[in-house]
Amino acid sequence: MGPRMTELSDAQGRMWDHDLANPPPPEPIRIRTLVLLRWFAIGGQLAAVVVAWFMGIGFVKTPVLLLIAASVAMNLWLFLRPPKRTSPGRAVAQLSFDLVQISTLMALTGGMANPFALLVLAPVTIAAASLNARQTLALGLATVALITLAAMLALPLREPDGTVLRMAPILALGHWVALVIGVVFFAGYAHRVTAELSATSNALFATQMALSREQRLQHLGGVVAAAAHEMGTPLATIKLIAAELADELQDRPDLREDAIALRHAADRCAQILRSMGRAGKDDLHMRAAPLQAVLEDAAAPHAARGPEVEIAADDLVIRRDPAIIHALRNLIQNAVDFAASRVVIDTDLTASSLTVTVRDDGPGFPSALLSRIGVPYLSRRTEAQRGSYEGMGLGLFIAKTLLERSGARLSFANGGPGAIVSVRWPIERIEAEDRLALSQNPTISG
Repeated sequence: MGPRMTELSDAQGRMWDHDLANPPPPEPIRIRTLVLLRWFAIGGQLAAVVVAWFMGIGFVKTPVLLLIAASVAMNLWLFLRPPKRTSPGRAVAQLSFDLVQISTLMALTGGMANPFALLVLAPVTIAAASLNARQTLALGLATVALITLAAMLALPLREPDGTVLRMAPILALGHWVALVIGVVFFAGYAHRVTAELSATSNALFATQMALSREQRLQHLGGVVAAAAHEMGTPLATIKLIAAELADELQDRPDLREDAIALRHAADRCAQILRSMGRAGKDDLHMRAAPLQAVLEDAAAPHAARGPEVEIAADDLVIRRDPAIIHALRNLIQNAVDFAASRVVIDTDLTASSLTVTVRDDGPGFPSALLSRIGVPYLSRRTEAQRGSYEGMGLGLFIAKTLLERSGARLSFANGGPGAIVSVRWPIERIEAEDRLALSQNPTISG
């Protein structure tokens, strides 16, 4: 393709890489969700009050009912004046309100002796699943402080005969310790699981974007082929008219030179379009290719980056799938990035499988991370260090995901020296029909 088309492809590639490195941030928890959870909490609190009332357990009923009414009023206010968009600050404010309300209820209904005291863990758990670590830590510390105040300032519950319901000091201390441990455990567990799910989601988004980019670049060849075909006729007409004008303007040398220049320009355009059309047809129609050609296509962007890239492939025609090419390109890029001087790509063909091995002479995979290779965001670099998505462990994740979707199985190892990545397909999942996609039409005689 021409230089202008190459520049457009490079610009588009940089745009896609920027999108992969900066996936859209996840939305914080919706206020509607917090309101719904609060309605469940209000229902449970009212049920507990009614049951205790019928059992004759003594507690300060008016303050308790006023606290429940405050939650009802907050929900009604949010229903009548819903925010246009939930912000992390607004979510923190709502969870803080719930935390204060539950802690105060706990203090008014026996403190550590209240069997429903564990519900004070709900706000910090929700925060850990939807907010960042700093906001979760702040709510966690506030939860511990309010649990402690509720234990120290608790109003006791009373039996129907007026006897105070007391918990043994050692049991009260144990209950307090259990709640504090619960804050740390539930918040840490929820935050870790949510972070891993978010990382996997972002990595899958990056995989889809990378594959989409590869397919777009490949389909661009089809557009070029169609353009070359459609523009051939008007260019031929321009060339013909220019030639006729040159013949008719024998007595006007100045105009005749312009007509000749126009004809030469048309010839040049025709040559460019023929070249672009051939490349475009190859990209559009070639669905099968020799294994050597596919590996060379995958390695081409990294062949001149320093380390020597050697390819030795078996004689086999395979599917020319953009996903497979992009995945192999990521594996080769990783090998070139860490190789000292050489990257070797070889294959092993049997009756039942095809194995492609990429090895380099670099330091190899870190032993501590070898079992986790292929996990998204494996290395924790700062934003300034990342630069592109390949540097965050996403390159190997994308390669692994795309290759596994094609039926392959990957293995990672170190092989004295350097890293070794093996990709193995069942032969029926990778082999293609042994024919050229654009072979000449047969001659029909007779």
